[in-house]
Amino acid sequence: MGPRRVHAHRVRDTDCVQFLQWALPRLHLHWPGFRKVRGVVCKRIARRLRALGVRDVDAYRAILARDPAEWRALDAMCAIPVSRFWRDRAVFAALERSALPALAQDAIDGGRDALECWSAGCAGGEEPYTLAILWHLRLRPRFPRLVLHVLATDIEPQLLERAARGCYRASSLKELPPELRGEAFERSGEHLCVGSALRAGVEFARQDIRAEPPARRFDLILCRNLVLTYFEPGLRVEVMQRIVGCLRPGGALVIGLHEELPEALENLEPWTGVRAIYRKAGA
Repeated sequence: MGPRRVHAHRVRDTDCVQFLQWALPRLHLHWPGFRKVRGVVCKRIARRLRALGVRDVDAYRAILARDPAEWRALDAMCAIPVSRFWRDRAVFAALERSALPALAQDAIDGGRDALECWSAGCAGGEEPYTLAILWHLRLRPRFPRLVLHVLATDIEPQLLERAARGCYRASSLKELPPELRGEAFERSGEHLCVGSALRAGVEFARQDIRAEPPARRFDLILCRNLVLTYFEPGLRVEVMQRIVGCLRPGGALVIGLHEELPEALENLEPWTGVRAIYRKAGA
């Protein structure tokens, strides 16, 4: 016998807010970070209620109380996949002008032939591809013997599949400088696809950032609008400490323009004259 039909087609905003304020702390997530994007999560919850055949969030709470596996489904519904190319252009301008050239020179001085980067919470791939475009089309001529490697991770398999395809609608590229758009993409029907040479150095992998980080050391880590926005304060510190532990001494961490680092992260210092970019002490 299938799930019973219900007449609810949406969850009222007030009911959803109350539910999220109750549920998010139990997932170690931070309600204020979800305030502006709650509509996305509420639509997902409404779809889940229909799939389960329950009328409202009160009935859904009862399911959560008796079925621990449902918390995993709710956790997945709270992942926010917002991304676009060249998001926060001031950050990428600073990477081009200052941080990436300095990191590249450090790598060369250290006898290394690759610049290792990690895009944590890469969503549909826009951020790691932006980094690859910036490097290959703007910076590589200055460092011709240095290869860029980008590990891009996310928890959502469907987003990673989309990222691996590397094809996007024009709306995702509206902030990308026009000259880069023309050089980096090839048209395929209604989509613009990242050129194969630019995709070659980008590796995608599924990872829950709350678990153990990659067993690598990176010159540059981008963790923007994820841990410091959506995780509760205690979990933020725990996760960020592990992330910073993956940085080489002298490496750079990039966070969201409107995010702040926890005070507990004592071995990071602001990159001179730049917002949202920090350098790990010890270089």
